[in-house]
This record gives sequence, C-alpha cells and structure tokens, in this order.
Amino acid sequence: MAQSVYDIEFKTITGKSLPFSAYKGKVVLVVNTASRCGYTKQYGGLQELYAQYADAGLVVLGVPSNDFSNQEPGSNEEIKTFCEVNFNITFPMTEKVVVTGNEAHPFFQWATANGGSKPRWNFSKYLIGRDGRLVDSYSAITTPAGLKKDIEKALAQPTP
Repeated sequence: MAQSVYDIEFKTITGKSLPFSAYKGKVVLVVNTASRCGYTKQYGGLQELYAQYADAGLVVLGVPSNDFSNQEPGSNEEIKTFCEVNFNITFPMTEKVVVTGNEAHPFFQWATANGGSKPRWNFSKYLIGRDGRLVDSYSAITTPAGLKKDIEKALAQPTP
C-alpha cells in the first residue's frame, strides 16, 4: 500500500499518466462519480467549486466508478462526453476505476487506511490538504456547496 498519497498514480480519462504528486501543495477534492446516479447533478456543484477555488489552489478530481448499481456503465470516452456536454466539466477526470473491495484503486485503499470512510455510494468525497494528508471524507449526501468551509480552511493552510 502507498505510504503517501503522492506515491499514487491514476490515469486520466484519456489514458495518460496522472501522478498524484502533480498536485503537491494543492488542496485536492477526490470524488468517485457516476453518470446515472441520483447524485449526478452534483457534477454541477463540483464544477462551481473548481471554478471558484482553482486559482487559490483547489483541484477537483473526478474518479468514475461502476461499483454501485451499474450507474457508470459507459466507456471512458462516453463518460468524458457526458460530463462535458451536460455539465461543462473542466476539472480533471480519471479513467473508470474500482473504488471498493480488495481491487479498489490504491487511492481509495490509502484514504481508508488514513482514516477516511470507505465509499458507500457514488459521489463519496475525500479532501486532501496541501500537505498531502487526508483532511476528511464525506458521504454522497454532502453537497459540494456543503464543503466550502472545509475547502476554504484547507486552502488557508500554508503550502509546505
């Protein structure tokens, strides 16, 4: 298991390498997403957070997963198109990954090992501070707007 979040790597939704270390010194909100979920409308709120706080150092990272009730059955290209057409998503998206169980992507294993809750549904959220530590994890019912105070507090921390 990864010792640091910066040891973890994703692939972008277009298949390119995306090392978490690229976000050193940033505040990162990682969200497991799905296109056919009752919470899918949260994409709009996530894009608003990204637009509002990106210049201050926030990165929203969407991580599509089909782990819950087959709510993300599409290909990476279909997911990318859905997000762009329906929500004008400009924040980075990863390829579709597993987020639960023994086959969970290393990020979700790391987050759970570092005090975060296991994803129990789509749109579970994980806030990583500028220092690479898990600030907190949030359930799907926590709206993007409901994260503003925690994001602002994390952004106020000095870059290590």
